[in-house]
Amino acid sequence: MSVTAERIQQLRQQKKLTQSELAELVGTTRVTVGRIERDINKPSIGMLSLIADALDTTMDYLQGKTDNAFQAPQNSSDDGDDKTLTPNQRRIAYSIDPSVSDEEREDIIKMVHLAMKNRRRI
Repeated sequence: MSVTAERIQQLRQQKKLTQSELAELVGTTRVTVGRIERDINKPSIGMLSLIADALDTTMDYLQGKTDNAFQAPQNSSDDGDDKTLTPNQRRIAYSIDPSVSDEEREDIIKMVHLAMKNRRRI
């Protein structure tokens, strides 16, 4: 079994979560979590990030790159937006291609704002 599969299962059990509860937290199914824990399926980077957040750890720990299971405290910025993302916001953020340029990212944000504005009018 891979380090990732072992660590996900170990942390899930330490947090006293069932596979179904973890699946609900990350927006997937119990079957998918079970397959990841049995090392049948490899989680995508986005899914691994969601699992790491749900288990209060880092992707590096889950991948065996470090033995420190604890998340480093996040530095709050001066813009006052230091709240964590909701599961829905994380799903949207992680579904965007990581190679998106800054200009493309700004265009995506503009499109989302436009869609939200038009949704309110309906």
